[in-house]
Amino acid sequence: MNRIKVLIVDDSAVVRQVVAGVLAADPRIEVLGAAADPLLAIEYMRRQWPDVIVLDLEMPKMDGLTFLRKIMTERPTPVIICSTLTEAGARVTIDALAAGAAAIIQKPKLGLKSFLSAASDDLTSAVLSAARVNVAVLAGRRPPAPPQPVAKLNADAVIAPGTGGTLIQTTERVVAIGTSTGGTQALEVVLAALPRNAPGIVVVQHMPEKFTAAFAERLNSVCRITVVEAAHNMRVLPGQALIAPGGKHMLMRRSGAQYVVDVVDGPLVNRHRPSVDVLFRSVAKCAGPNATGIIMTGMGDDGAAGLLEMRSAGARTIAQDEASCVVYGMPKEAVKRGGVQHTVALDAIARSITAV
Repeated sequence: MNRIKVLIVDDSAVVRQVVAGVLAADPRIEVLGAAADPLLAIEYMRRQWPDVIVLDLEMPKMDGLTFLRKIMTERPTPVIICSTLTEAGARVTIDALAAGAAAIIQKPKLGLKSFLSAASDDLTSAVLSAARVNVAVLAGRRPPAPPQPVAKLNADAVIAPGTGGTLIQTTERVVAIGTSTGGTQALEVVLAALPRNAPGIVVVQHMPEKFTAAFAERLNSVCRITVVEAAHNMRVLPGQALIAPGGKHMLMRRSGAQYVVDVVDGPLVNRHRPSVDVLFRSVAKCAGPNATGIIMTGMGDDGAAGLLEMRSAGARTIAQDEASCVVYGMPKEAVKRGGVQHTVALDAIARSITAV
């Protein structure tokens, strides 16, 4: 089996040493080298092109975002961003995802060595996942949080299954969207195409804590609808999309004839928090046939069970097609379980939302 060739680009000698050691310990991965800046990285890449690049954003001589854009223009390659947890770091990381980066690894300013050693499973999983992405789609969409090494819980850990009881009638429609790897770009395509009078939308994008606020701000700047990071008890309104905060679960519930969201703590579900399954189950229980469920590009199976619950409750259900996915994992599993009524290309999802 060919090993995945990785190049590490970071101006911190500690990061280069620890990341190289962690990745080299996996027999499926070969570390080609570690460069202190993008110019040195280019010299490495002239000799041998990597399968995956692990990239810092704040570096001398050329910043990581400029380097990423150069790579995605000249020879698209899966890139994992190592970003700090600062607010400014979150904003530039969102720009990097929009430019074609495949995933984020959180990197604190203090305790780097111990953090990276403890996150060895996350680093390895991120590289293995990045090597499987559809780079052509990822690069073409310029306009995940790695799974945690814990027991895999389902949505029962946060919200009980529905009872199948009759819902109070309402005409207000809602849309629930779940996505992961490649979803930052895909969501921009969908939400930017929606009119101001689009139905209320709730979104789970697998993303680390501190990054979702910056992500929502970016989407809000390019969309006609309003896009914000969700807060507890916020109403779901037409012309607005609520993004689940990283590190929290988001559920929707009825309050009279209105829909509101609860933002809560809880265990990882399908190794994610927020979890698509948790959101979809809550929408199935409170909205039923008034809802549309959409599952988009992403690794794994989060959302597949919840989408089936939405369909069983009378909701319309949609999956992004394989050709337009960066990773055809979550939609594929949803189709396999019978939760999908319609499979459509990414560019057609916005029309599907407004068609009803």
